[in-house]
Amino acid sequence: MPDKLVVFSYSTLVAMQHIVIIGNGVSGTTAARHIRKRSNHRITVVSSETTHFYSRTALMYIFMGHMQYENTKPYEDSFWKKNKIELVSDHVEKVDAPGSSLQLRSGSTIAYDILIIASGSTSNKFGWPGEDTKGVQGLYGYPDLQLMETNTKGIQHAVIVGGGLIGIEMAEMLYSRNISVTLLAREPEFWSNVLPLQDANLISRHIRSHNIDLRLETELTEIRADETGKVNAVVTNKGEIINCQFVGLTTGVSPNIAFLRDSGIETNRGILVNEYLQTNIPNVYALGDCVERTYDLPGRRNIEQVWYTGRMMGEVVAQTICGEKTKYEPGPWFNSAKFFDIEYQTYGNVGKDLAPDEEDFYWEDQSGLKAIHFVWNRNSNEFVGINAFGIRLRHACFDQWLREKKDIQFVVDHLDDANFNPEFFPRYETEVGTAIATKFGAV
Repeated sequence: MPDKLVVFSYSTLVAMQHIVIIGNGVSGTTAARHIRKRSNHRITVVSSETTHFYSRTALMYIFMGHMQYENTKPYEDSFWKKNKIELVSDHVEKVDAPGSSLQLRSGSTIAYDILIIASGSTSNKFGWPGEDTKGVQGLYGYPDLQLMETNTKGIQHAVIVGGGLIGIEMAEMLYSRNISVTLLAREPEFWSNVLPLQDANLISRHIRSHNIDLRLETELTEIRADETGKVNAVVTNKGEIINCQFVGLTTGVSPNIAFLRDSGIETNRGILVNEYLQTNIPNVYALGDCVERTYDLPGRRNIEQVWYTGRMMGEVVAQTICGEKTKYEPGPWFNSAKFFDIEYQTYGNVGKDLAPDEEDFYWEDQSGLKAIHFVWNRNSNEFVGINAFGIRLRHACFDQWLREKKDIQFVVDHLDDANFNPEFFPRYETEVGTAIATKFGAV
């Protein structure tokens, strides 16, 4: 992969400043790259996780043997030096905001003119007895993947706690190595705290079709260890004892902000920022998973821990720091994931429950592997959102239709324009249109 030479204009620059970025994930790395494109500011990136930026979303494919770690790095290792981005492999213990400096685990300090905090998330733990037992872990970063390689060597059975996206990724990873899996989810269907019940039921059925022992409405109460201190069983709220040699704790993540205690930087669940991603300290910004917005954006949560929002935030902050003050305006919500063989996309807002003024329509094909779920406003017919399972849809189409507040009939009539599946894949637009017309007539 060729390195790219830096390009920047001096027209918007003030005196060169030292910009320090905590975290080398997608948020921090995007900020560094775009600041370098626009300026000759000194840039230092501090991270204790890995030396170089890698694609966190590719972790599962390393474990499954589809990729090597080196393949997950979008830029050659020489890229950073060539673009004058200094990399410091250390852990930030404390931020001294009044003194504009960082205290590192190695004992050294780094002074900054501008600080960007992109410290990501940490895996949740809820104080279960035995949660720190050997063989029990979460999955967030590359060190977790390395630990998982060690913890799963030679095992026969694993228990995963948590019915979310990290949990299903971990289940597929273990399944790929012929390790049997029990998956505990406290909801009535898999991920039904996020998905409508019909959608969640489809995913539950698909998970079980891969011989995953999915136990719904089941919670962890205790983790037990053998005489060597390694996990050998879990106990559920139903009194069941499930023997295992590995436990994956995948009950979500929380902003990684503990190191900011007594820093003067205001936090709640995450680091509080305004629409320019500025904290209460004028020369300190925050990006990505660790951020909690102090202002509302329609259809969006104030903490959004997804890859593309982190990338957008990095671009926005780079523009602001380099003289072009820019608000963070991500537009309509979208996301995607994979549940074994079913690809999932969502555009707009399809909540687990309908709002009082909403109507919906769910279509599922005979195979039980493809589905579409529409939601619209019953009074105005304005299109609100769509979930798609096993059918690829174009983001650009739905982003435009949501921004333009198109009505549901327009979306149904133009569904074929949004189909992103290759040419010879089966098409479902006519069947879906007929089904919705049969139920509602002209919507």
